[in-house]
Amino acid sequence: MATVAVIEEIEALIPMLWRGEMNAERLAEMRGVPFFEPPELSDAVKRTDHVVDEANGVVVRVHREVGSEGALPCVYSIHGGGYIGGSYDMDDAIFDRWCPKYGIVGVSVEYRLAPETRYPGPLEDCYAGLKWTYDHAEDLGVDRDKIGITGASAGGGLCAALALLARDRGEVPLQFQILDSPMLDDRQITPSSQIENLVVWNRESNAFGWQCYLGDLYGSDDVPYTAAPARAEDLSGLPEAYVCVGGADGFRDEDITYAMRLYGAGVPTELHVYPGAPHGVQVFTQLEIAQRYIADQEDWLRRQLARLG
Repeated sequence: MATVAVIEEIEALIPMLWRGEMNAERLAEMRGVPFFEPPELSDAVKRTDHVVDEANGVVVRVHREVGSEGALPCVYSIHGGGYIGGSYDMDDAIFDRWCPKYGIVGVSVEYRLAPETRYPGPLEDCYAGLKWTYDHAEDLGVDRDKIGITGASAGGGLCAALALLARDRGEVPLQFQILDSPMLDDRQITPSSQIENLVVWNRESNAFGWQCYLGDLYGSDDVPYTAAPARAEDLSGLPEAYVCVGGADGFRDEDITYAMRLYGAGVPTELHVYPGAPHGVQVFTQLEIAQRYIADQEDWLRRQLARLG
């Protein structure tokens, strides 16, 4: 099996990480432990929750700077968690920063999790939240012609799938997609997916996440491309893309390949790979590499918003 080196500063933090193989027995434990310590939230941003689909428990949280006026660009966010964990609360801190800094409205979606809800349920929840945001743009103070989407890890996979679904359905025009270390390929056929010393989200955990999400589809050739975007044959007509991933991330190779294929399909795409960075490197905010990871992504967002005017 292949191995990969992690940068020294993160090696020292490894004992603090929630590690080990994810499986059915550990799922409840994982869901009961926050991915990181919740930060103190800003009074400068107002957060309001809206029920999108009461029957399925789909809720979106709208973040907007207090006192901001007019129709603003919107960034629609999908949280990570391997398709089996996480919550839209994970987006609170980033929108506390982005809303005042970039003059946007942030919308984060609470979608149902696997294995209780398998594909296509979580993706349809994300689409329902996006369509609701578009339909209620005037009430929310959102410019419906300036909507982009973002997601990290499984949220990045759902983000890529949502871009494909929005293209196919033709109901909501998207201007950009930020794919942060996206979980794209259920087949686990790349060299990086087989790395044996991953410090975050190892190959066994990855297999479990996909099994939960796909159910009986897992391991077959019948997995739709909106379930695993790496399987999509046609990537044309998608919004401009930013793809970032660590060099010590099991998703490295599938993410690099997807970015190259986007570019080959005529989609303006920017790709960043950070040597030695593990999955989720951005949470180690005290480290230079995490700061660079965040700054590069935010610089691209700034340029996208400037392009939209």
